[in-house]
Amino acid sequence: MILVTGGLGMIGAHTVGALTDLGHAVVATAHRRAVRPAFLPDDVIVEQLDVTDPAAVAALGDRYPITDIVHLAGSIPGADRVAYFRADTAGLLTMLDAARAWRVRRFAVAGSLGSYLGRNEIPWHEDLALPAAPAPHPIIAFKKAVEPLTSNALQDTGIQAVVLRIGSTWGPLMDPATPFNAVPPYLSAVLRGEHPAPLYADDGGDFCYAPDAGRAIALLSTADTLAHDVYNVSSGQPFTNRQLVEAVHAAIPHAQLDLLEGRRAGPGHDPYLDIARLTTETGFTPDFDLAAAVADYLAWRTHHDR
Repeated sequence: MILVTGGLGMIGAHTVGALTDLGHAVVATAHRRAVRPAFLPDDVIVEQLDVTDPAAVAALGDRYPITDIVHLAGSIPGADRVAYFRADTAGLLTMLDAARAWRVRRFAVAGSLGSYLGRNEIPWHEDLALPAAPAPHPIIAFKKAVEPLTSNALQDTGIQAVVLRIGSTWGPLMDPATPFNAVPPYLSAVLRGEHPAPLYADDGGDFCYAPDAGRAIALLSTADTLAHDVYNVSSGQPFTNRQLVEAVHAAIPHAQLDLLEGRRAGPGHDPYLDIARLTTETGFTPDFDLAAAVADYLAWRTHHDR
């Protein structure tokens, strides 16, 4: 049985759904979120759990035969960055303790494409040494720190640590007003019949639709063997705002959308993730290109508020 923490969040819920599609029994945990997504099957077990509570986590292991852990639970930083670091570090360490106590096979943990910031190579691939560049956001700083903490904590335990450097993911269940990805707020404005602010046509970069991210994580979590401990998780293809506008017009022809020529920051290219390692070892290829993702998301949002 596979435990997915943060299993009702955007990436978590799609991971849970993909794991069940592969035939695996799953326990999904949630802390503050209680709404079960409509696409999750009824046989998925959902438990309310604070991953910073060692006793509650240990009790969960007493109730279920956990064989693998996918740790996706996390919080959103407030004004006190230290409080955020304290809480999410406590959650990580508690789950690492549980992994060792339960002798799980594999411990997969969410990292971020932000760990590559400071590298000029495009696309970003896993063999690049991570730069000692300042992290522009506390989440990026924490996700970068997760990598050595996890690998070192599980060293010589027989548990495989797998870092998921997750790309710029969006889709069903994401907060439509999120500050972390520009696509859902843009599409939400379109759905409200508004005229969104013009975009620079050649800006863009990495993109991954949430169902694809979930399926990639599920494949990495359940593969018989993995040759590496770090994997990029994304579509492997960059997008541009010109393509985004074309995709929206294909779904909503009357939408009023404007483009500014070029890039906001001048000539160049936006980075994106190389997923050759993921594809080679798991056979993953994305089901959604940008046009299909936009059409699917707009259809989802006609019946759901997020």
